[in-house]
Amino acid sequence: MARNQKDYYYDLAQKEGYRSRASYKLKQIQHHSNIINRGNTIVDLGAAPGGWLQVAKELSGGRVFGVDLQKIEEIPRVTTIKGDITADSTIEKILEFAGKGGADVVLCDAAPNLTGNWALDHARGIELNRAAFECAKKILKPKGTFVVKVFQGDMFKDFFDDVTSEFVHVRAYTPQASRSTSAEIYIIAKKFLTAPIRKGQIYAAEIKELGASGDGIAYIDDFVLFVKETEIGDIVKIKIKDVKPNFGFAEVVEKLDALPENPKYDNPIQQRTQIPLSADYEKEENPPRGNVSRDNYRPPNKE
Repeated sequence: MARNQKDYYYDLAQKEGYRSRASYKLKQIQHHSNIINRGNTIVDLGAAPGGWLQVAKELSGGRVFGVDLQKIEEIPRVTTIKGDITADSTIEKILEFAGKGGADVVLCDAAPNLTGNWALDHARGIELNRAAFECAKKILKPKGTFVVKVFQGDMFKDFFDDVTSEFVHVRAYTPQASRSTSAEIYIIAKKFLTAPIRKGQIYAAEIKELGASGDGIAYIDDFVLFVKETEIGDIVKIKIKDVKPNFGFAEVVEKLDALPENPKYDNPIQQRTQIPLSADYEKEENPPRGNVSRDNYRPPNKE
């Protein structure tokens, strides 16, 4: 391990054979949010030195794949490659491993090379987060899970909101194994959306039928939308209120006389989720320790 500081999780990792103290972060995230199920196919982006790969294999027992710019020492029954997650060739190798369906879970505990300049390091971190996010969207199965480490700063909320727009359930969480001096926080996103619409967007639509509860039903690219207080034949301007994997909900903005040529309005309204920006947003008080189933980052000073 690159960091010389010895602490509880460092010592425990040495004792229990994990490659980094961050293995316990993934254990605690699993205990808190149950992100990995038995048999899941898991991809770890920026996986060196392999502490998360070890835990992912223990938790899943399924296919586990790690990619990093550095070579990852062999881990039994885990596939690893050297690769750049922004390169199409790397995406192709991941999909070849995961199969046509894609991965159940995509993890990213990577951190950028640091300069000690807080603003620059935060920007580089968000750039890396976005690269992992874009990769995840290409390789995740519908309803899949994405977990990524983010360092807090003024760009955190925009990134959190962007992730929120692509998943049904998103929350921020700091495991107990994170050092108290670290500004890291983990975004845990569940149920990846493959629907053609997103919350906050505005469309024009015609109500084609009624659901069992009496709500009107409209279709956007064959995707079902339930619209309250409408009747068959109504032509309405609607705002998307919520999106589930197989259907969504919308509210009427106004009634129209006819459908416009382009049913999607040019200025969709994105709903922003209000979240606190503290590293203590959600801190586990009594995490599991030891065998209950990477973080070599030293945060730069803010001064």
